[in-house]
Amino acid sequence: MSEYQVIVVGGGAAGMMAAGQAAKGGARVLLLEKKERLGRKIAISGKGRCNITNEENVSDFINHYPGNGRFLHGILRDFDNIALRDFLADYGVETKVERGGRVFPVSDDAEKVVEALEAFLADKGVVIRSGMAVDEIMIENGHVIGVRGTGQKQYLAPVVIVCTGGSSYPATGSNGDGFRLAKKLGHRVITPRPALVPLKASEEWVKELQGLALRNVEASLWISGKKQSTEFGEMLFTHFGVSGPIVLTISRQAGDALREGQKVELHINLKPALSAEQLDARVQRDFQKYSNKQFKNALDDLLPQSLIPVMIRLCGINPDGVVHQISREERKRLVGLLHGLPITITGTLSIETAIVTAGGVDVKEINPKTMASKCVEGLYWAGEVVDVDGITGGYNLQAAFAMGFRAGRAAGKGTLS
Repeated sequence: MSEYQVIVVGGGAAGMMAAGQAAKGGARVLLLEKKERLGRKIAISGKGRCNITNEENVSDFINHYPGNGRFLHGILRDFDNIALRDFLADYGVETKVERGGRVFPVSDDAEKVVEALEAFLADKGVVIRSGMAVDEIMIENGHVIGVRGTGQKQYLAPVVIVCTGGSSYPATGSNGDGFRLAKKLGHRVITPRPALVPLKASEEWVKELQGLALRNVEASLWISGKKQSTEFGEMLFTHFGVSGPIVLTISRQAGDALREGQKVELHINLKPALSAEQLDARVQRDFQKYSNKQFKNALDDLLPQSLIPVMIRLCGINPDGVVHQISREERKRLVGLLHGLPITITGTLSIETAIVTAGGVDVKEINPKTMASKCVEGLYWAGEVVDVDGITGGYNLQAAFAMGFRAGRAAGKGTLS
């Protein structure tokens, strides 16, 4: 008889939830984590504040997962955002809602979320071995029998839940181990690639704007000359290109298009609240106000200071010319740029810098009702290692917790039946 009934590989959001739920069901559970501490990615998420979930109706969540959202349909209903917040409250973490429905701990401290999950594991009697990487999942006659870890150490159990994360933020332990394990076990792995990742741009003027944050702007993604999607909110110029929430949301689609050899552009609408006619009228009012000034000194009411010289160059209006001499055609050119500042996208940053990984274990080979593998008996998958990914706003952590919940519950019951 094995010492353990369930082994969970990986101590992140999905792994800790899965281990605790399996133990709650009565199984003897061992959690193996390659790093010395559990929950390292949770601890740095949301800039150290941890955007746990989102408050919107769970039935609307599916639309926020460009990567296999439909797979999560029943999984999210099984352990939704309300259940997650109640769970954390039971372990002393009260939550609050911020802009965009984002849910954070009242403490603004991601470590409190990790501590709550650790308390859950202790409460349910989960045995934890940290500093233990798993090199192999051992199989006999098509059934899991345990794992082989660092130093050829073997741990035996009839059930293994793999929650090793993706390939983003490898310093936290998610360096693609799970994908290698999956391939070795005969699972199909959809090519891992960065999602929620900053984008590189070719224009030199973008570098001049490094550090400039824009709020309440609209970014439209254009692929091979056709508009594909639009996001409203905040963005940031960097030394290599653009970042910020709306850019990260668009980045997955942009990266996939670039890999297919398509031309990718972002068009930034700096004044999305105004129609073209309204914006033109606004510019005319400003021009009337500053009619005797040089053009370069007439844009302070319209644009951030650092953006003014860039816009002057791009619109081709003489910066030293007097405003009342600007032609209608020149003014229209400026209005067009204000409504659609084009940026050529040449690539994404590396997968290691991405917030989440797109790709992973093919969901067609996982039973969504249990998270069990369709290829190997006794094997389960949960979290970012699975080919599921969402946009920013708390959706990825919610998915990880929900998959871990379902896998742990199913695996725990399976060992006791």
